[in-house]
Amino acid sequence: MQPEIAGAPQCAARVFAASAAAFIVAAGVLGVAMVANAASARPGIDAAQLAAVPDGEWLSYGRGYGDQRFSPLAQVNRETVARLGVAWWADFDTDRGQEATPLVHDGVLYTTTAWSKVYAFDARTGRRLWSFDPHVPGEKGFDACCDVVNRGLALWHDKVYVGTLDGRLIALQAKSGRVAWQVQTTDPARPYTITGAPLAVKGRIVIGNAGSDRQVRGYLSAYDAQTGALAWRFFLAPNPTAAADGAVSDAVFAKFAQATWAPGAWQLAGGGASPWDAITYDPVTDLVYAGAGNAAPWNARFRSPGDGDNLFAASIVALRADTGDYVWHYQTTPRDMWDYDATQQLTIADVTIDGHVRRVLMQANKNGFYYVLDAASGALVSAQKFEPANWAERIDLATGRPVETEGMRYHEGAPSMVAPGSIGAHNWQPMAFDPRHGLAFIPAQATRGYFGDAPTYDFIPGALNNGLGRRLDRPTSLTAPGALAPSADRFGELVAWDPATQSARWRVRFPQIWRAGVLATGGDLVFHSIGHEFVAFDARSGAAVWRYDTVAGVVAPAISYAIRGRQYVALMVGFGGAAIGGTDQLRRPGRLLVFALDGRATPTPYAPVAIPPRLDMTLAVASHGDPDAGRTRYQRLCISCHGTGDYLPNLARSPLILAPESFRAVVLDGALKSRGMAPFRRYFDEAQAEDVRAYLLEEAKVAHVVAPGSAPGAAEHAQ
Repeated sequence: MQPEIAGAPQCAARVFAASAAAFIVAAGVLGVAMVANAASARPGIDAAQLAAVPDGEWLSYGRGYGDQRFSPLAQVNRETVARLGVAWWADFDTDRGQEATPLVHDGVLYTTTAWSKVYAFDARTGRRLWSFDPHVPGEKGFDACCDVVNRGLALWHDKVYVGTLDGRLIALQAKSGRVAWQVQTTDPARPYTITGAPLAVKGRIVIGNAGSDRQVRGYLSAYDAQTGALAWRFFLAPNPTAAADGAVSDAVFAKFAQATWAPGAWQLAGGGASPWDAITYDPVTDLVYAGAGNAAPWNARFRSPGDGDNLFAASIVALRADTGDYVWHYQTTPRDMWDYDATQQLTIADVTIDGHVRRVLMQANKNGFYYVLDAASGALVSAQKFEPANWAERIDLATGRPVETEGMRYHEGAPSMVAPGSIGAHNWQPMAFDPRHGLAFIPAQATRGYFGDAPTYDFIPGALNNGLGRRLDRPTSLTAPGALAPSADRFGELVAWDPATQSARWRVRFPQIWRAGVLATGGDLVFHSIGHEFVAFDARSGAAVWRYDTVAGVVAPAISYAIRGRQYVALMVGFGGAAIGGTDQLRRPGRLLVFALDGRATPTPYAPVAIPPRLDMTLAVASHGDPDAGRTRYQRLCISCHGTGDYLPNLARSPLILAPESFRAVVLDGALKSRGMAPFRRYFDEAQAEDVRAYLLEEAKVAHVVAPGSAPGAAEHAQ
């Protein structure tokens, strides 16, 4: 059946003006569209439930504390999965990336969409109970490095919590979707965003932020779940003035972390280290763990001259849940130069290693190494490559530090082709861990990226100030420095990884690298999406045992839940994220698909997507701008959204570039800001805008349509 669809506008050009201090709003109806009789929503979530999630529910981003993303449900299994069909579905009013993990409690499914919208459905029938639109200003999309996505929610007692793209943390009444309180967690004047899911722990809501590539200083905050009052804050990059912040991080920065940064460009760029995704909690150790993003700018020669490690960028940090006090850290990539965030999923588990059961924290890092750390102390247990990684030979188990490969630090010699590239060997898309088999299932990828030193550091506030030089052998390419390099050894994999032996049990290879998260179930199935195919794999062998064509591309992970003895598998559909540039996926409205055995629903077909034709260049007004200068500015300010494909408007196919007046109206004056195109007059003057138009006119002569993606590959077993 098709449930009723919320009809709120995609976004509104209403700026949320609030101070960066705690700002509480009384219960109201802001942005809420309700359907009658939502009384069935009765959360009452507490710590005991999050620590031991009932089999049929999914209560937090990783299902429960520890983020294993394993559902013990087994009604859908290797023998029955062929009967899996759509039980119900819902369409959404936004066609940007859908990255959310739905939550399910007491018969209600909660999810988010792009632009930080929230929805609640009857999890059995698909009837929409309520929806909430926080009205994120459209132009805020420019501050998001990687699309206007949202990865999910937190539940605690009778409330649902969401972080919004413009930096708010909002508490909603779970029964109605009405606002209980909201707080501005970031400085609205800075290019902070929130795309990750909050964490509910011990009566507090822990939230991070994003923006390491946009000149921000990352930090983690904890707010009282009932009132929104700030409980504690921990900064992950130092104060540029070396002054105290009045935060719990002051002591550790004064003791040793501040000394790992030399004066340099980081004081303009904020330092980065944003905790934009991985946050989890372990009730055994009573620690909150967070992964910090890359340092800013990327190029350490400008960022912090010398040999400093630049803590806590590219690190995993453990804090006391009650106070936020520092306990330990482990830096996965000291003095990072390759955009190797440590924000990938953090999984807690008991693993038998060398005959002894150990409580460990595990991460398949962006840098290509799979780390196993002692959860209580942070001591390195083991680290091995799960994908090609030429930047380091190995991790020294005695020191915990990488043994780097000579020549990979590009400021010390010639430009480098580094593996992994800046998109990483494993990005935000979550892995799953099956505690029965002791296997982690990683959505991995083999990538390489070009990195070259820039002669000088040219800082532009709000732009991508990475300090990298452009690639001189591709003078008209839209490829950015540090981006993916086409090669025969670029591919995606689903890897069944044994953390006890640090080896692959099996691998399945695909041509696509930017794929989806993973779900493992008690039915010995691993669910993973490749392009627009949702696939169930045999957890023992990697053989594909079921497929479903979602038509639209998928990057989100699936979940599983049960109601009245029936198991469901739910998946958010809609392509987007960091790889929207150059993608072979078409832009389609977001959709939630919910499957069950003998499901017979047939989702409404998507409307055809029209790809803009090549421009008639005889209509173009000749430009006297400098296309070479325009290319450089395009790479700094435009490529992260527009890239090379047709997912977001391909500017080399846009009729706006044919005339300088229409181009200026959009690019400089913000004629389309309500649709996410921010005005760029703060970055371009009219001459510089004309340089960009001159460059795009040259690109328009060679613009092409990308071919549709191909199907998943066959299983390849590790030796």
